[in-house]
Parts: sequence; C-alpha cells; structure tokens
Amino acid sequence: MKLHFLGAAGEVTGSCFLVEGANARFLVDCGMVQGGREAPARNRRPFEFDPATLDFVLLTHGHIDHSGLLPKLTRAGFKGPILATGATADLLGVMLPDSGHIQEYESEREARRRGGKATPPLYTVADAKACLEQVEGVDYDSEIAPHPAVRVRFREAGHIIGSAILEVWLREVGRTTKLVFSGDLGQPGRPILRDPATIEDADILVLESTYGDRDHTQLAATEEEMIGIVERTLYERGGNVVMPAFAVGRTQQVIYLLHQLVRQGRLRPPMIFVDSPMATEVTRITRSHLELFDAQARELVDWHALGQDLPNLHFTASVEESKALNQIRSGAIIISASGMCDAGRIRHHLFHNLARRECSVMMPGYQAQGTLGRRLVDGASRVRLFGEDVPVRAAIHRVDGLSAHADRRALLAWVKAFRTPPARTFLVHGEAPAAQALAENLRHTLGWRVDVAEHSQTLRWPASGGAAA
Repeated sequence: MKLHFLGAAGEVTGSCFLVEGANARFLVDCGMVQGGREAPARNRRPFEFDPATLDFVLLTHGHIDHSGLLPKLTRAGFKGPILATGATADLLGVMLPDSGHIQEYESEREARRRGGKATPPLYTVADAKACLEQVEGVDYDSEIAPHPAVRVRFREAGHIIGSAILEVWLREVGRTTKLVFSGDLGQPGRPILRDPATIEDADILVLESTYGDRDHTQLAATEEEMIGIVERTLYERGGNVVMPAFAVGRTQQVIYLLHQLVRQGRLRPPMIFVDSPMATEVTRITRSHLELFDAQARELVDWHALGQDLPNLHFTASVEESKALNQIRSGAIIISASGMCDAGRIRHHLFHNLARRECSVMMPGYQAQGTLGRRLVDGASRVRLFGEDVPVRAAIHRVDGLSAHADRRALLAWVKAFRTPPARTFLVHGEAPAAQALAENLRHTLGWRVDVAEHSQTLRWPASGGAAA
C-alpha cells in the first residue's frame, strides 16, 4: 500500500491524500489551496495523478480547503462516487456552485482589467453542478464497501455539521491495514455539535495539527470576552463590531452564542446582520439536521425561534442590502464571509470600519499565512483594500475560544483513547511550529512514532528496507 501526501502537508490548506493498494486507488479530500499570492497558480497545476484512474473519493467535510477542487477533479476525468455524510452532501450543493461563481467572477474581473484577456475560470458553476451528480450521502457509523478490498466508516468529528473522521480498512494479500484520517477535529464541549467520536485503534493515523502548540480559552471565558468586546464597542465607543466568519460552521456558532447570551440577560440585544447569502442557506441546512446537534442544543429548540428571541437578527439577501450596511455607523454586529478576509463582502465592511477607532474586528477563526486576516491579527498598521491604503485604527481581537478546531489539550485527549499506539502517525493540516510541537508532545508523552508529513511524501506500507520515501 502507498499513501501519498498531496496537500495540507506543512500548511493548513489544500487537504488531499491519495491511497493506492489492492487494485484500489482513491482520494481522501480534494481541497482548494487558500491564502497567499501563489494559491491561484497552485490550484491550476495539474493533479499529481490521473483523475480517471480513481475508484472513488472520501470527503471528511465540506469546507472548501477540503472539497474545493472536486469540480476540477470531475472535469479532468474522474467518474466515480464522491462519498460524504448526508449533511456534507447538502452543504456541497451550496458551497461548490458558490465557489464556481467566484471563479467565474474573478475571471470576468481580470478580463475587464486586462481589456478582454483573462485566465479562464478554474471551474464554472456548471462544472460544480455536474460534480454534484457524483456526490453520495452516507450515514454516520455505518460500514460501506466502495471497493471489494476497501471498507469505510464515517464517524463524528465535531468540527462543522457533517464533518467526519474516516476509518478505512484496506485488505491486501495476507493482511488488512487500518487507516484513520481525523479530518478536522472539533473542540469538545462547544455548543451545537456533538463531540468527536473516540477511535481505539489504527495501523496508520493521519492527524490534523492546526492548534497543536496551544490551548484555547475556555468557553465561559470566551463568552465573557465576547460580551466585553460587544459592550465596549457598541455601547461605550459607539462603533460597530465586524466579524469575518466562515459561512459554514462559525457563523452558526456565533449566532447561537449571541442568542444564548441575550436569553440569559448577559448581553443587551444588539443589531446583528449576517451578510452572506451562503451563510443564510447554510443556516437553513444546519437547522434541518437537528439530529446532529448535541443534547443541549436539541433541548433548546431555540434555533426554530431565533426570530422571536433575537428580533434584531437580519439576514441580508441582496447586494443593495449589503451596501446599506456601510451606512450604519454604530450599534451593529456585522458577520460576513470570507473568514480569512481574502474575498467576499467582508472586505467592504472592513474598508468602511477599519479606519474608525470606535470599531472592533473580532476574529473567531484560524487565519492562514498570506491572508488579509493574518496580517490584521499580526498587527498590520495599514492594509490595501480596493486599491487604497486603509489605516488600521479599529481594535483587532483574536478570539481563539470560538475556533472549530481542537486545541492541544483536546488533540492529546483524543489520541489517548487509542488502546495501542498506531504503528505510524503523520501530522498534517498545521503550520510547522504547531505540527512540530504536537509531534514532540506525542513522542515524549505517549512514546508514539510520529512524523510531520511533507508535501509529495509517500508512505510505503509495510516498509521494505526503509520507513518512507
């Protein structure tokens, strides 16, 4: 068997792993590279394999850095099924056409800038819709056999709705190898979603390491931090809170927490604007999957009564409504995508609020290297938006306690459920400092054999004359 690390190795984007063995050939995730100037060119590179030779694709969840190149894959000749949980399949129906629209828009904008000359879109809305024809929903915890030599089980990952840990059994002559792909693991004890499922054994573990070097603020402290930011910004300074939030997962979590704080009398009801058509649709999908909520969220059927308990919650529908938000000078929480500030309507809201000392920007998610969000978190005094230099006078708050990723403490707790150490563990989906810190922790705390995966690295299993090439 061979396991090729083709994405999210040494970085937090572009997840893609190729497994070959027993006449089976399949991908785990097919994500788009996000962040940095090189991302568009990297996404356009030919695949390092022939898509037509793949038997199937397993998808851990719907975030674009895990799913965003699926339309490119199918257009390049992949004809097999794309297997994901039912909720992920629903999300892809929104996210992939939206991504296709963005590709078309960027190509058209380049054509206007260059007098009609432009790079064709990476893929189109039509490509995305054609890709969706190959998506098949799978139930959590049920075992499937997409190939005579392969068995797969999707387990709860607790990251976003529909996210999954993958247990994969590959049967070859004389042996069966069990691979486990963590996907993106959620932080246990967070609202809405269930905690990640425990896994007890694996021959090979591919584990995310996004926050492998730090612990998040506890939820109670995070709630107090949010209350403080909102109260100081809206009611003391008379400004707005701008929140770049991923349309899938983070937006719904933030709405839920604000809803709870208002219900508990801990926060005065603010005006909340969700300015993302995709987030609006994803919120609808989220409410339709109440069976995936944790016990607390199911007991609080408040998701169906948001309009009653949060009368000042508004979902913008049109571009005109979005532009009208820029006329609001105070008293508003504006939640908008993209979560790393590199595209979408959030850039307009930053343009109109960053230079105002009375305003705040609340960052509830991971900011990858090379993104505008990362520059703001790292303390940039000026940023460039729409061809203009904008001074950063607003307060920038990084609220890691709202992260949908497991922190160091949670990652260590999850791996300790293994009854015996995996023969090999590879860390992915983490920048070098985080991955190296987690690797050292696992080696010294548990005595595991751990490697930080490198791009294009191949594991040959079982090893013959060496561990990996």
